[in-house]
Amino acid sequence: MDSTAAASTAARTDTTSLTELWDRVMGSQPHPPVWLVAVTGVLALAAVLPRGAWRLSRNAVTIAHEGGHGLVALLSGRRLEGIRLHSDTSGLTVSRGKPTGLGMILTAAAGYTAPSLIGLGGAWLLAAGHITALLWGSVLLLAAMLVMIRNAYGVLTVVLTGAAFFLVSWLTEPEVQAGFAYTVVWFLLLGGVRPVFELQGKRRGGAAPDSDADQLSRLTNVPAGLWLFLFHAVALCSLIGGGRWLLGL
Repeated sequence: MDSTAAASTAARTDTTSLTELWDRVMGSQPHPPVWLVAVTGVLALAAVLPRGAWRLSRNAVTIAHEGGHGLVALLSGRRLEGIRLHSDTSGLTVSRGKPTGLGMILTAAAGYTAPSLIGLGGAWLLAAGHITALLWGSVLLLAAMLVMIRNAYGVLTVVLTGAAFFLVSWLTEPEVQAGFAYTVVWFLLLGGVRPVFELQGKRRGGAAPDSDADQLSRLTNVPAGLWLFLFHAVALCSLIGGGRWLLGL
């Protein structure tokens, strides 16, 4: 075989491999049975309700929270300086730009709404049968976020989370992938609700004077309580709507 033919064969092989990979990622997978969907919901609830489990699992919600701040900051034209994730499950996203205006308002509002809205988008993907696309999309988003992490604990948290998604999507059977994906989406939908109630409790005790809701109040002259109401509405509506999609209702 001459060099031209060999190159042509290699090109066809590469094209075939890319096509197969694309079909694998973007193709639809069969929906799991309803009992499995319900079990994954219970597992997610067990990661959110008990205080001990929540102390650990809340790190994943913080990733979504700070990732929401960062993504909206970029989309609104601000310059993202970096993201920090801390072992006490708090986080900090720093962006540069005009200190007032729509971009700053959207950036501040994105944190508490991000986990629920990401969960809602994930529920839509799962309802359409795109389990693999959800897993690989999550890996890509976490890899993009990793570039902006500015502390060691944050790097460790994002790397471990991304590795879990990658290993499940690459090495496990479709049934395991489905169980993992549904658990993650349930967790985001349920885990997006609890932080808003926690924030409300902290504000009632005067422990969070610089919370996202208070920053939004100063930016818009709208009472912080109304911003809290918005956070609650987004979280609960996402949970109801996403739950219906997941359960096939």
